[in-house]
Amino acid sequence: MSHSRKSSFLAFILILLIMLLNPISTAKADSPSTTVYKQQIIHSPDGIGKYYMGREIAKVMGYPGAGWLERPNREVEEQPSKIVSLLNLKPNDVVADIGAGTGYLSFRIAPLLIDGKVLAVDVQPEMLEIIELFKKEKHITNVESVLATLSNPNLPSESIDLALMVDAYHELEYPQEVMQGIVKALKPGGRVVLVEYRGENPFIMIKRLHKMTQKQVRKEMQAVGLVWHETKNSLPQQHLMVFENPDSSDYSIK
Repeated sequence: MSHSRKSSFLAFILILLIMLLNPISTAKADSPSTTVYKQQIIHSPDGIGKYYMGREIAKVMGYPGAGWLERPNREVEEQPSKIVSLLNLKPNDVVADIGAGTGYLSFRIAPLLIDGKVLAVDVQPEMLEIIELFKKEKHITNVESVLATLSNPNLPSESIDLALMVDAYHELEYPQEVMQGIVKALKPGGRVVLVEYRGENPFIMIKRLHKMTQKQVRKEMQAVGLVWHETKNSLPQQHLMVFENPDSSDYSIK
């Protein structure tokens, strides 16, 4: 092999090695989430190893666990009927149930929205199939299924009065992008309500990554421009936290 060909070959091998050793940094250069999320190899078995604002994101409960969402003792443990009553809904509201799962909350909200509707949003098609089955069984027509992506709730701009997330936010793989999509989907004066197990209380027997402190939630909502309005602690084990757009009027939950 001539000296020039040998030099070219070595240069090619060097470039190839650089590309192989740095594939992630090259790919991430165009990603807007590069500075938002951090990945760690060693992490909790209950998490995905991805961190957002110091919090490890929890693993998603897949559709095989749908039965747990419909468990008979859920009313005693979580009092979802009280969650619904605390939302202060209007008959013509459009409510997005983010991470709707089996539609457990969606179907309890829908009868109150005489002139409104519930958008049951989930990333798992199998969950939406369950919702469609329940719609037929319950003869409820104002619940609409919406298939989201991991980073986009797929909601039109200024289309919803309320976004509700019950024990779901901590599992969002792209929380900032999803919340930005939700903020865009809010009508003027719209609200975001998050219900999460209280991370401040070690005696609540829920895995650590499936609980959130109020301080952490407020920090993450502030990052997308939402303003904390109030927190209700009348549920047995969960916070109910209300957030608004800065220019929204008084939409207090009574």
